[in-house]
Amino acid sequence: MQPFGQVPDQRIHALDVFRGMTIFLMVFVNEVAGIKNLPGQFYHLPAEADGMTMVDWVFAGFLFIVGMSIPFSINQRIRKGDTLFQLFSHILIRTLGLLILGVFMVNASTGHHEASMALPIALWSLLIYPAAILIWNQYRGVPATRAWILRSLGILLLIALALLYRGGQDGSKGLSPQWWGILGLIGWAYLFSSLLYLLSRGRLLVLIAGLAFCTLIYTVGHTELSNQLAFLSWTRDSGGHATHTCIALCGMVLSLILFDTGNKWLGSRRVYPALGWAVLLLIAGMLLRPYFHIGKIPATPSWGFYSSFFSVLAFLLIKWISDLKKSTSWASFFEPAGSNPLLTYIIPFILWAFYRLFDFYPLPDEYRTGLTGVLFCILYSSAILWLVRILNRMNIRLQL
Repeated sequence: MQPFGQVPDQRIHALDVFRGMTIFLMVFVNEVAGIKNLPGQFYHLPAEADGMTMVDWVFAGFLFIVGMSIPFSINQRIRKGDTLFQLFSHILIRTLGLLILGVFMVNASTGHHEASMALPIALWSLLIYPAAILIWNQYRGVPATRAWILRSLGILLLIALALLYRGGQDGSKGLSPQWWGILGLIGWAYLFSSLLYLLSRGRLLVLIAGLAFCTLIYTVGHTELSNQLAFLSWTRDSGGHATHTCIALCGMVLSLILFDTGNKWLGSRRVYPALGWAVLLLIAGMLLRPYFHIGKIPATPSWGFYSSFFSVLAFLLIKWISDLKKSTSWASFFEPAGSNPLLTYIIPFILWAFYRLFDFYPLPDEYRTGLTGVLFCILYSSAILWLVRILNRMNIRLQL
């Protein structure tokens, strides 16, 4: 099986930096949500509001990076000898891992009935993450048998936690996908965009057509057609997934524009077609805005296109600074998180479960306000990235 196009085999430094910076912002905005008396730009806008803040961009930014990474990861596996069946299996297993972890994290925060559980919900929540680390650690240099035993222990721990969980008003319900959580939403977008890349063999025009089709799904789901025609009823509940997949495809297209040297018609100065792609995304967002307001919470197409526009500009700026200006020392702070994003993302949840279990938080409530709170969140997020750097050196690297 031949690779799709001619994307490079080596890691893209600017992409790792972009991913690391976005993860840093994800940690920051999750923490700053609990800080009071801040300007509106530090919070999500309400679902009905027409607009977006930096906070509303962060999730879309990560979806964009997921899409950018897919051509590199799939072609790398093809070069290593993966068959089509192995590629499909890898995509499905990775998606399943994100969905499972997302569902566990959602049930840890809402819908539980602690009085019916054998464990305090804080301890139950805390135990999710050792299980996740045992299952999805890469185990570099560890004998295969030992790695298999450790992964099996993690799977058994997750199964035990699932059996112990009780939810609903009377504790009669078990673990359920109340919603998929951030990781689950990323999983669905990864699944659909990866499959489209695989089935289209990375053809740029097919991917752009898929992006338009995702927008059409959202549009149909928000018209009377989805109510009048039974075979279109599924679009009513699929709009969010369609927009998230659309954002991932926007990132995938940018990667092919910039890095697929097989697309000779794009010329040698790839920054110009990349900027053209940004302009097209901006125009799409502007055209759709009168019909679907910009909204992160309802995941409208206009939010998706505007977010993708900003993502293109952000990546090009990072690439220009790190590659063309040969300035990389500033980026070293973000690279460990960029190469180990899942671990970086779950560490704050481990800490939150720990705080909840012991009824403790490092910053007293009277200081969780204004500038003091923001400075704490910056230091907190920075400390998370330094911790990931240390864990990387200890060979704790999660990969779904």
